[in-house]
Amino acid sequence: MTALGISGVTKAFGALVAVRDVSFKIEPGERRAILGTNGAGKTSLFNVIAGDFPPTRGTLQFFGADITRLPAYSRTRLGISRTYQASRVLSNLSVLDNLYLAVRGVERFRFSLRLPRGGDAHRLLSHELAEKVGLSERIELMASELSHGEQRELEIGMALAGKPRLLLLDEPAAGLSPLERPALVAMLRTLPKDVTVLLIEHDMDVALQVADRVTVMHEGAVVFEGSPQETAASPLVRSIYLGNVGH
Repeated sequence: MTALGISGVTKAFGALVAVRDVSFKIEPGERRAILGTNGAGKTSLFNVIAGDFPPTRGTLQFFGADITRLPAYSRTRLGISRTYQASRVLSNLSVLDNLYLAVRGVERFRFSLRLPRGGDAHRLLSHELAEKVGLSERIELMASELSHGEQRELEIGMALAGKPRLLLLDEPAAGLSPLERPALVAMLRTLPKDVTVLLIEHDMDVALQVADRVTVMHEGAVVFEGSPQETAASPLVRSIYLGNVGH
């Protein structure tokens, strides 16, 4: 069964058509990257998949279920989780507390004021998430003390708290220095294989190191799809990134 099926999706904001008749499928466990320059329509498509915007036309299927008109919170309950370009970590809390709140946030009794005790299952899961994203040695630090790259890793750990079937990563390398990017790539490669990953990324080098398959967008439409090797070798993709695509 296809993890995510996108069929004929168009998203218009008045006269501006941000996404044009996009169709592709993502298989369970696949790592898919959507590439494109600024204004290519990546973020608008991403927000349609996440449920932040309804599509103007087209349909979305998630493991066989039609999610086209479901709101974002209903998609979260089905197993779709996401990160954002702007950091959403709580800087005045520790790494462990950020992860703990994320774990509690997906539970039925998330608004209870119960304090964690020794052996608390949510606390144990928080430690496991810290290890998954390479922060097990940083759990007592305040989030504000982390590097920008480590804050990105913390956000991904928080997104994994709901045990998603599909993880949407919104430009995870944005703002990272060249020295921080290898650690992020290494962590993304170790994400659980039962989690399907879709990332939008401006940095082609990061995306090609993580993805199994790549979709390239330009002016709202899909213009190329292939393996990382095919993407790197494509004259069309190179011309898009060099800014000399013919119109």
